[in-house]
Amino acid sequence: MRNKCYQLFIALGLMAMMASCTQETQNRIGRSIQNWTGTNGVLEVYSGGKLVRRFIKIDKLSTATGTKSSDTHRPYRFGYGYLDLNMNGKVDKGEEKVYFEISDYSTEYLFFEQPKGNI
Repeated sequence: MRNKCYQLFIALGLMAMMASCTQETQNRIGRSIQNWTGTNGVLEVYSGGKLVRRFIKIDKLSTATGTKSSDTHRPYRFGYGYLDLNMNGKVDKGEEKVYFEISDYSTEYLFFEQPKGNI
Protein backbone atom coordinates (compact mmCIF):
# COMPACT_ATOMS: atom_id res chain seq x y z
CA MET A 1 0.00 0.00 0.00
CA ARG A 2 2.84 2.34 0.88
CA ASN A 3 4.43 1.82 -2.55
CA LYS A 4 1.15 2.72 -4.33
CA CYS A 5 0.85 5.93 -2.29
CA TYR A 6 4.42 6.81 -3.24
CA GLN A 7 3.67 6.22 -6.95
CA LEU A 8 0.51 8.33 -6.72
CA PHE A 9 2.47 11.14 -5.06
CA ILE A 10 5.09 11.07 -7.83
CA ALA A 11 2.41 11.03 -10.56
CA LEU A 12 0.59 14.00 -9.01
CA GLY A 13 3.86 15.89 -8.72
CA LEU A 14 4.69 15.29 -12.39
CA MET A 15 1.22 16.43 -13.46
CA ALA A 16 1.58 19.61 -11.41
CA MET A 17 4.95 20.33 -13.00
CA MET A 18 3.53 19.78 -16.50
CA ALA A 19 0.62 22.12 -15.81
CA SER A 20 3.04 24.89 -14.84
CA CYS A 21 5.21 24.51 -17.98
CA THR A 22 4.86 26.81 -20.98
CA GLN A 23 3.38 25.36 -24.17
CA GLU A 24 6.83 25.25 -25.81
CA THR A 25 8.27 23.32 -22.85
CA GLN A 26 5.35 20.89 -22.98
CA ASN A 27 5.99 20.41 -26.71
CA ARG A 28 9.68 19.69 -26.10
CA ILE A 29 8.81 17.20 -23.38
CA GLY A 30 6.27 15.58 -25.68
CA ARG A 31 8.84 15.29 -28.48
CA SER A 32 11.39 13.78 -26.12
CA ILE A 33 8.85 11.23 -24.92
CA GLN A 34 7.95 10.38 -28.53
CA ASN A 35 11.64 10.12 -29.39
CA TRP A 36 12.24 7.93 -26.37
CA THR A 37 9.40 5.56 -27.27
CA GLY A 38 10.46 5.65 -30.90
CA THR A 39 8.75 5.82 -34.25
CA ASN A 40 9.26 3.81 -37.40
CA GLY A 41 10.61 6.62 -39.56
CA VAL A 42 11.87 6.46 -43.13
CA LEU A 43 14.19 9.02 -44.70
CA GLU A 44 14.48 9.12 -48.46
CA VAL A 45 17.23 11.23 -50.02
CA TYR A 46 16.86 12.44 -53.62
CA SER A 47 19.29 13.84 -56.16
CA GLY A 48 17.93 15.27 -59.39
CA GLY A 49 14.52 13.87 -58.53
CA LYS A 50 15.90 10.32 -58.25
CA LEU A 51 15.92 8.30 -55.01
CA VAL A 52 19.59 7.72 -54.11
CA ARG A 53 19.50 6.69 -50.41
CA ARG A 54 16.96 5.33 -47.97
CA PHE A 55 17.32 5.03 -44.21
CA ILE A 56 14.72 3.01 -42.30
CA LYS A 57 13.73 2.33 -38.68
CA ILE A 58 14.65 5.87 -37.62
CA ASP A 59 13.50 6.69 -34.12
CA LYS A 60 13.94 10.45 -34.56
CA LEU A 61 15.24 13.06 -36.96
CA SER A 62 16.78 15.91 -34.96
CA THR A 63 17.58 19.47 -35.87
CA ALA A 64 21.06 20.43 -34.75
CA THR A 65 21.30 23.31 -32.29
CA GLY A 66 24.15 25.54 -31.21
CA THR A 67 26.43 24.26 -28.47
CA LYS A 68 26.25 27.38 -26.32
CA SER A 69 22.87 28.66 -27.49
CA SER A 70 20.36 25.84 -27.69
CA ASP A 71 17.75 28.04 -29.38
CA THR A 72 19.99 28.67 -32.42
CA HIS A 73 19.25 26.02 -35.04
CA ARG A 74 21.96 24.73 -37.35
CA PRO A 75 21.18 24.14 -41.06
CA TYR A 76 21.22 20.35 -40.92
CA ARG A 77 19.33 17.37 -39.50
CA PHE A 78 20.78 14.18 -38.07
CA GLY A 79 19.75 10.80 -36.77
CA TYR A 80 20.37 7.07 -36.68
CA GLY A 81 18.79 4.50 -38.95
CA TYR A 82 19.48 1.44 -41.05
CA LEU A 83 20.94 2.19 -44.48
CA ASP A 84 18.60 0.30 -46.82
CA LEU A 85 21.19 -0.64 -49.46
CA ASN A 86 18.78 -2.38 -51.84
CA MET A 87 15.94 0.08 -51.02
CA ASN A 88 13.35 -2.63 -50.38
CA GLY A 89 12.05 -1.11 -47.12
CA LYS A 90 13.36 -3.96 -44.92
CA VAL A 91 16.48 -4.46 -42.83
CA ASP A 92 18.34 -7.23 -44.65
CA LYS A 93 21.52 -9.07 -43.71
CA GLY A 94 24.49 -6.73 -44.00
CA GLU A 95 22.46 -3.53 -43.58
CA GLU A 96 23.66 -1.81 -40.43
CA LYS A 97 22.44 1.04 -38.25
CA VAL A 98 24.37 4.20 -39.13
CA TYR A 99 24.57 7.85 -38.14
CA PHE A 100 23.60 10.33 -40.87
CA GLU A 101 23.37 14.08 -41.43
CA ILE A 102 21.36 15.95 -44.07
CA SER A 103 22.08 19.54 -45.09
CA ASP A 104 19.20 21.99 -45.52
CA TYR A 105 21.11 23.63 -48.38
CA SER A 106 21.99 20.84 -50.76
CA THR A 107 19.71 17.89 -50.11
CA GLU A 108 16.18 17.03 -51.13
CA TYR A 109 14.70 14.61 -48.65
CA LEU A 110 11.42 13.20 -47.43
CA PHE A 111 10.91 11.96 -43.87
CA PHE A 112 7.81 9.95 -42.96
CA GLU A 113 6.54 7.19 -40.72
CA GLN A 114 6.65 3.83 -42.44
CA PRO A 115 3.17 2.37 -42.90
CA LYS A 116 2.35 -1.14 -41.76
CA GLY A 117 3.89 -3.49 -44.30
CA ASN A 118 6.46 -2.56 -46.91
CA ILE A 119 7.06 0.66 -48.78
